[in-house]
Amino acid sequence: MKYFTPLHGIYRKDARPLRFLSVLIVSGIAYGLYRGVQDNYLVEVTHITPFERGIVEFFREIPGLLVVFILALMYKASESRVLKIGMAIMMAGIAGLLLISPDKLSVVLFMVLFSFGEHIAMPVKSTISLELARTGKSGASLGVTSTIGNIGNIAGYLIVSIVFFIFARYGFTRSDTIQFRTVFALATFLMLAAVLISLAIKETAAKRTRKRFYFARKFVKYYMLEVFYGARKQVFLTFAPLVLILQYGASTHHIAFLYCICAVCGMAASPLIGKIIDRLGFKFVMVTDTLVLIVVCFFYGFSHRLFPAEIAYMVVCVNFVLDATISLCSMASNVYVQSIADNQDEITATISTGISVNHLISIFIALLGGWIWKVTGIEVLFTLSAVLGLLNSIYAATIKRSA
Repeated sequence: MKYFTPLHGIYRKDARPLRFLSVLIVSGIAYGLYRGVQDNYLVEVTHITPFERGIVEFFREIPGLLVVFILALMYKASESRVLKIGMAIMMAGIAGLLLISPDKLSVVLFMVLFSFGEHIAMPVKSTISLELARTGKSGASLGVTSTIGNIGNIAGYLIVSIVFFIFARYGFTRSDTIQFRTVFALATFLMLAAVLISLAIKETAAKRTRKRFYFARKFVKYYMLEVFYGARKQVFLTFAPLVLILQYGASTHHIAFLYCICAVCGMAASPLIGKIIDRLGFKFVMVTDTLVLIVVCFFYGFSHRLFPAEIAYMVVCVNFVLDATISLCSMASNVYVQSIADNQDEITATISTGISVNHLISIFIALLGGWIWKVTGIEVLFTLSAVLGLLNSIYAATIKRSA
């Protein structure tokens, strides 16, 4: 089957990329549906507290910590087969949320199951994208993969926003489960479609032996940066939506729409940040990123004390989008790895280890952050996050500039 000219210039003639790209966009929509309701579902249906939210995130992030070892156990499977397995597990996770009663234990179990599938599929998407690319078009292929995934996510967030807006117009309250189940049903159907489409993807011949864990002394600063990034990421991934929901009463409709705006801004900002890294260097971006983060932390923690409620809500919404956008600067650390690595295999192995290091700190930050919120409030939680950001900037400043 022929595909349109722009893709024809990126992918090999025998690649048949449309099946793979179809999986990405269909599963991307499903992920947008799931992510768009996740935080409100936990708060408004299962009645999770901030401390319990940290516990949920502890278990939900464990698959990310174990992903290197999980893939090592599947070393005999081709990349496309690993993708199919990941998609099937994600489908099972969403289907479980659709079918079970929303008690806390069951909800957490199926969220963790979904996370397992997500983390299994995540690394092989890039590998398959590279395998399908023409010589010299690897970057363009990865760009297409990222863009299509983002488009799917945006569509999912918009659908959530529309679904909850319609239900609200018909008098349903925010905690009524029917609207959440409607979204989970749509997501389950789409993940089933993604699984069926993935089954049509031709098995890749190349089978790689995946290293269980790779550690080299020259990458110690990169690993430390991942520790800082994992802590920073987890605070905002777990607790920023809760600030909007619990502190300002944000509905599912509003949260999903904010995620949509974040995804759109991310698509627009990614190429710009990449150009800044190329022009000014990864060190400049690493330092500047976390200095901006300090401002973001301040407004998360203190907007409700500085502004009237409506203005504070708008400030935090803008903050939320800015936070998501500057998180894209984490790509600078990958460029840093590339600048000191000896070969492509070393880059891949090092970044995989970085992911595990990132998730190792993430699972503990989730627990600690929930406890800090419970005991002291959001002001202290985000003040400590700002301190982490400052330490990150100071540490990044010790890194040698790119050549």
